[in-house]
Amino acid sequence: MLAAGLALGIAPASVDAGQHSVYVIQIDNEIDLGLAAYLNRVLAEAADADAAAVVLEINTPGGRLDAALEMRDALLGASVRTLAFVNREAFSAGALIAIACDEIYMTPGAVLGAATPVLGSGETADEKIVSAVRKTFKSTAEARGREPAVAEAMVDPDVAIDGLIEQGKLLTLTTTEAVEWGYADGVVVDRATLLDQAGLGAAAVVETEIRLAERLVRFLTNPLVASLLVSIGSLLILIDLFTAGFGVMGVVGIGMFAAFFWGHFLAGLAGWEGVALVVLGIALLGVEAFIVPGFGVAGILGIIALLAGVFLSLIGDEIVTDEALMRAGLTVAAVFVFLLLGVIALLLLLPSSSRWSRLVLSAQVGVPDAPQEPRKRRRLRAARPEEYLAGPARPPAAEPQTSLLHARGVALSDLRPSGFALIRGARVDVVSDGDFIPAGSEIEVYLDEGYRRVVRLVDPSR
Repeated sequence: MLAAGLALGIAPASVDAGQHSVYVIQIDNEIDLGLAAYLNRVLAEAADADAAAVVLEINTPGGRLDAALEMRDALLGASVRTLAFVNREAFSAGALIAIACDEIYMTPGAVLGAATPVLGSGETADEKIVSAVRKTFKSTAEARGREPAVAEAMVDPDVAIDGLIEQGKLLTLTTTEAVEWGYADGVVVDRATLLDQAGLGAAAVVETEIRLAERLVRFLTNPLVASLLVSIGSLLILIDLFTAGFGVMGVVGIGMFAAFFWGHFLAGLAGWEGVALVVLGIALLGVEAFIVPGFGVAGILGIIALLAGVFLSLIGDEIVTDEALMRAGLTVAAVFVFLLLGVIALLLLLPSSSRWSRLVLSAQVGVPDAPQEPRKRRRLRAARPEEYLAGPARPPAAEPQTSLLHARGVALSDLRPSGFALIRGARVDVVSDGDFIPAGSEIEVYLDEGYRRVVRLVDPSR
């Protein structure tokens, strides 16, 4: 039971000694949004348990700036004592996380710094982003009582400090330099030594691990996974709206959107404005499918609103880097291309759908193909064809060239406004004059253009 409790990152009752416990978080490999959710959760658990401290064991080359900013905010707002244990490397985003802690301890030979923001291509970000990150490092150092110019020099090579770094070079502190300039509160060889120096040697150590939900955040915020969730979800909703109404595929599509937003909400990226835009987009597509014939303004605005909501949910609301904008733009572009290919496929594969027929002009007016005959009946007819020769014949179609003007009939399907009607013993494609006409209603053809029959509801008093 003890092992299971530790694996879940929960302090078991036997070691939950309130102020005599120390929670340990591993910050290793690349920093991502799942790691940010993990830190937020452990800080909250430690505060609830009235723990003595939280130790962050850091060994990272850096990672996503948006994740580091969220972790920095969590550390600055934490009500529990925080200690950074730099065990070898704290570069870039890792340096910001270390500086945001109350105290920093480093192993001999460790390094801290080199935090210039770079793009995915490896190039340095533009001056605006560098300036924003520089000021973020400076304010974080000021909040923890550390020399702000040292933090700035980690980001901007134009910052020079006499006796430490010359202009044109980016600052990375060694353990000795960090102690000299107030960026390390002690030099330790391992965690046990750190706890002794920090006055926590008698505390019970609570090991924590990243949970399944936080691993899911890592997975769902991956740009490829995010684009697939939105693309496939949108296509499923479109197929359902323009074919069979709204059913299983539509529910699955909404579920995929829910997974996308759930992951990005936990990661601190998505806001309610993004959700509102996506809901508006789906609603406009629904209006296009059920109310407005053709594919026009409502459908176009629906797709724009949907893509805009996704874009906002990918960039966050703090420092927006060129990399974040590019990542969000590529994801939205991938979604658009996927939707475009999906719509083309629908045009080719679903031309006979009654709702889909509103989006394209049918080349044939008259009787549609007969329904597929049951397999068992086909086998019997093949074996004993004489029994079926006298079977009921299919009603003759109204000749396309025969005018049906003023002819009356019965609507075989709901006219929203297009559908089918039985007129003069034949099933005919018709369109209402704009009003909804329910199936079973008596209708009259008041305009016959040969390829298009417009009908209206017959007044019962006539």
